[in-house]
Amino acid sequence: MKLSAPVYHLKRQAKLLSREAKIPLHEALDRVAAQEGFASWSLLAAKAAEAAPAGILFAQLAPGDLVLVGARPGHGKTLMCLELAVEAMKSGHRGVFFTLEYTQRDVLGRFRAIGADPARFNDRFVFDNSDAISADYIVRTLAAAARGTLVVIDYLQLLDQKRENPDLMAQVRTLKAFARDRGLILVFISQIDRSYDPARKPVPDISDVRLPNPLDLSLFDKTCFLNKGEIRFHAAG
Repeated sequence: MKLSAPVYHLKRQAKLLSREAKIPLHEALDRVAAQEGFASWSLLAAKAAEAAPAGILFAQLAPGDLVLVGARPGHGKTLMCLELAVEAMKSGHRGVFFTLEYTQRDVLGRFRAIGADPARFNDRFVFDNSDAISADYIVRTLAAAARGTLVVIDYLQLLDQKRENPDLMAQVRTLKAFARDRGLILVFISQIDRSYDPARKPVPDISDVRLPNPLDLSLFDKTCFLNKGEIRFHAAG
């Protein structure tokens, strides 16, 4: 059974119901679950956990989030981000993919690789591989983007490769303020440093992000790291 909204949104509904009806939160959660066709909140949560990893991750994202998805080459970070875009579009939002790496044909091929029909989302998906991609360019391009739009930026370390662009820290701060102001979800694909050793640590973490230029990684609200099919998700705070 498909939920009418992401789990985080249903939780917000329950909290509001708890305050308005002056009932315990657990009772409000069960009422919301009943509206979704489940006998209890625990059953709803269990069903949500059975979803694909991208579905689970998407359910934990909220408008205004900055998300970092990192992995070594070939471990699925681009596919994961496209799956997040698909989840957003399935929920009625738009998906935008900014890249300095791929052609539109490449990306459409990857949609098919994850079992998604590009034609189904033709009016909700925007592909942009302009050479001008930077924080300022993204802000201008998405000036009218609707709340809940999920934006993939491929990839983090390329934003300041041109000398005329602001430094990486300034660009990420600009994008963070923009995401919060517009209610967008910004997902950054990130490289992992070559020093990362999977023999010592099965999945990379925030300390393994490749940073050729200074960047305060606490600017990201959530992180997701992948390696050999294993996924680690972390929410700041």
